[in-house]
Amino acid sequence: MRKGFRAGDVAGQAGRRFLVTGANAGIGFEASRILAARGAQVVLACRDADRAGAAMDRIRADVPSAELAFQPLDLADLDQVKAAADALRAGPRIDVLINNAGVMIPPRTLTKQGFELQFGVNHLGTFALTGLLHGHVDDRIVVTASLAHKGGAIDFSDLAATRSYHHWQRYQMSKLANLLFMFELDRRLGAAGRATQAIGCHPGVALTELTRHLPLPLRTMTPLAAPFFNSAAQGAWPTLQAAAGPHVQGGDYLGPQGLGEISGPSGPARATRTARDSKLARELWERSIELTGVDPGL
Repeated sequence: MRKGFRAGDVAGQAGRRFLVTGANAGIGFEASRILAARGAQVVLACRDADRAGAAMDRIRADVPSAELAFQPLDLADLDQVKAAADALRAGPRIDVLINNAGVMIPPRTLTKQGFELQFGVNHLGTFALTGLLHGHVDDRIVVTASLAHKGGAIDFSDLAATRSYHHWQRYQMSKLANLLFMFELDRRLGAAGRATQAIGCHPGVALTELTRHLPLPLRTMTPLAAPFFNSAAQGAWPTLQAAAGPHVQGGDYLGPQGLGEISGPSGPARATRTARDSKLARELWERSIELTGVDPGL
C-alpha cells in the first residue's frame, strides 16, 4: 500500500478560500497551483505585483478556470503587514492561511523596522500577520518550519543580531521560532474555544529559490544532489496536507517520510523537545508582541 500524502490526495476545494504568502515561486506557487486546480479560491500574497501576475498567468495556463487574486504583502515591513491585514479583513473570510513566505541565510540585512531579516520575516512578520488575521480565518492556520529548527536556539538577549551574526544560526533560530509559535498558537486557539487550528509543516530539503543565498560551491553542487532531494512540487506536499488533508489535527507537524525527513510524500514529522517547550513558547509570544506591536488577543 502506498504511504504518505501527495498532491493527488488533495480533495476538491470548491468554495474554499486560501491565502498563501510567498505564492509567486517555489513551494508557495506549487501549493497555490494545486489548490486552484482543485477549485479553491487562492489569494497570492507577495511582495512584487509583476512576479505575482506572472505566477497567476502560469497557473491559469494549467487551470483556465482558476479563481486567483493578488494581495500586496512584504513581511519585512510591519506597516505593510498591517495594511495587508486590514485589506484582507475587509474582504471575504479565509478558510486557510498558509504562512509559507520566508528567507534563508542572506548576508546580514535588516527589515524596515530594524530586525534581523530572517527572524524579522520568518517569525515576526508571520506572527504579526497571523495575529491580525486569525479572527478572519475559519479552519486552519499553517506555519512553515524546517529541519533546521533542530539546531536552533532562541537568543533573547540578542534577537536583533546586533552583537553577532551567523546566517545559518539565525535561520535555525527563526525556524525554531516558527514551531514554537505554531504550538503556542494552537494551544491558545483551543483555550479560547476556537474551531480554527494551527498546523506546522516542513518541506524537507527542496530545491527552490530559497537556496539562492547558498555559497557558490554549494549552489554548483545542487543539481548533482537533485535526485536525493524534493522538487518544489514535492516539497509542497506537506504544505498541502497541512492545509487541506483529511484527519489533520491542531498541533500536528507534517513533513517528508523519507530517510531523515529529507524527501518523499508527507506524513507525521518530528519536532524537538525545545520546539515543544511551552514555557519558551510563552516567552517568545510575549516578546513578539512587544517587538511587533501586534497582540493577537488570545
